[in-house]
Amino acid sequence: MSAKWPLIVGVAALLLALGVFAWVTDAPAYLGHEPQTCNNCHVMDSQYENWYHAAHERFTDCTDCHLPHQNILAYYLYKGYSGMKDVVSFTMKTYPVAIRANEQTDKIVQANCIRCHSDTVESILIGAQPFERYCWDCHRSVAHGARGFSLYPSQHKENGK
Repeated sequence: MSAKWPLIVGVAALLLALGVFAWVTDAPAYLGHEPQTCNNCHVMDSQYENWYHAAHERFTDCTDCHLPHQNILAYYLYKGYSGMKDVVSFTMKTYPVAIRANEQTDKIVQANCIRCHSDTVESILIGAQPFERYCWDCHRSVAHGARGFSLYPSQHKENGK
């Protein structure tokens, strides 16, 4: 019986530590989709502020564009992956000065543009010209507004770069 006490105390300490962590970090908020949650990290201030004053603010939130919507499993798996990547990056202070979407995020955002605006882009997608550009190549200011306070120029992908 006495050999179980260290295990019981250890499990209780772990549960207490996880509970305190969840309370201090407001962890349940990260299961939701409120844009203010995405803005908890100060490095996202510019992105949040630009979105807040842009056209999409009234109709969308961060997760509408930045997470996959094929099914709930894909949604929460990528949300967890992306969130943990951000936690590690912010904790280790390895995030870039100019935050840019990576190739995987570009594909997710593009799919979501098409998902929400399918009626509008249908003729473009089935048209004669190849559809090789991202929506934001032409509609740069729609989701996050004008470049706003940014010391970094827009970085368009040209020639596969």
